[in-house]
Amino acid sequence: MPPNGPAPDPYRIWLSEVMLQQTTVAAVKAYFLRFTTIWPTVQALAAAPDAQVMGEWAGLGYYARARNLLACARAVADLGGFPETRAGLSALPGIGPYTSAAIAAIAFDRPETVVDGNVERVVSRLFAVQTPLPRAKPELVALAETLTPRQRPGDYAQAMMDLGATICTPRRPVCALCPVNAHCDARAQGIAADLPLKTPKAPKPLRQGTVWLARQGASLLLEHRPPKGLLGGTLAFPSAGWDGRDLPPPGPARWREIGQVRHVFTHFTLDLTVQIGDLTGNPTRGELVRLRQIDRDALPGLMRKVWDMAQPQLRG
Repeated sequence: MPPNGPAPDPYRIWLSEVMLQQTTVAAVKAYFLRFTTIWPTVQALAAAPDAQVMGEWAGLGYYARARNLLACARAVADLGGFPETRAGLSALPGIGPYTSAAIAAIAFDRPETVVDGNVERVVSRLFAVQTPLPRAKPELVALAETLTPRQRPGDYAQAMMDLGATICTPRRPVCALCPVNAHCDARAQGIAADLPLKTPKAPKPLRQGTVWLARQGASLLLEHRPPKGLLGGTLAFPSAGWDGRDLPPPGPARWREIGQVRHVFTHFTLDLTVQIGDLTGNPTRGELVRLRQIDRDALPGLMRKVWDMAQPQLRG
């Protein structure tokens, strides 16, 4: 922000930082604009029904963030506003070390050190850190703290993140354009593109499960998933076997398999077998919803894949 300009809105900073966790700016932009249009203040978001917020979040993934978002908004509303210190912010639901530092620095001009993946990369190259990630994280935070200024720390934090996002990029960093290239040990040693080193990741395990598309006339069975856990609180087709729940089909029907969808989660890959059938009795869980009333965009990404794959069958 310009010197002596208006202070940034902590609500918008907090919301953007939560949305950007494990997600790209391109994916977040439309969600951020929609959220701030529907709920322009933290008080408005705090008063929103859970189901509406989860529906607007659908497709952005990592649904625990949406649950924490609501819990945090309500805690902030009860407090009368966001705490201005990192310690106060860290006490709120869903706010960890990075987010608390970012809000404190950017919104409240506190000299906190903000370290995301971009900053880790910049610091690892500036100091030519040879310790691989994630083991290098404490070392990189300590080094980053030596650089954080007491004046305009929020502007500095954003500049460091932008530097990593646009110039000090993971592959082929543009060292010739870097404003701090004269101070970069990795560039001097010719190893900038090799850093940060990373410990090889173990292959993701494969899980399998079943999802049921239970029809009754022009209606389809949907349920709200448990509030905690994978896809927590979202609207979904009944499923089991992949999420720790060993459940039977959601009602009597002559089930038939119509294919599989694959979905990659953070820690595992899922192959979900899709079964479809016409109910011959009352469903044992969920609620029947008219097909024309089902909003594809209100479904999480996994269930959108199921919906898309099943369209020829549902139209038949």
